[in-house]
Amino acid sequence: MKNFIYSILISGLFILSSCEKDEGKLPNIAFATASGYLTTDANVAKGSSFKIAITASKAEDKDVLKTFNLSKSINGAVNSTVLDKSLSGSEEDQFTYEYSGVADTIVGQKTKYTFTVTNRDGLVNQVALTVTVQ
Repeated sequence: MKNFIYSILISGLFILSSCEKDEGKLPNIAFATASGYLTTDANVAKGSSFKIAITASKAEDKDVLKTFNLSKSINGAVNSTVLDKSLSGSEEDQFTYEYSGVADTIVGQKTKYTFTVTNRDGLVNQVALTVTVQ
């Protein structure tokens, strides 16, 4: 009976040791650098329009992207969600998003935009920038 139990334990250890190890890499996210898009903190004339775009992709084959979130915070207040999206299909491998905004009319107002992606393992990566009204 002992030999049988040892055999089961050794088999279990072999199975566990042969499982693929997860590297735990954060998903990739960056601002799109095409002409006309903000990519860093910027001063924007009151009432003018602006665009921000991001590209995100999985960092590991199996750890696909699962969610995207865009939030904003005005003058350091608590973040409010602008968009919360579950990703599916080809979006799980690579996702792009473009935000079009209009600067407020209150000179000096600072709005921080935070773009966040989460992968299958729950790992989170984000980029952010602040738009200040001139």
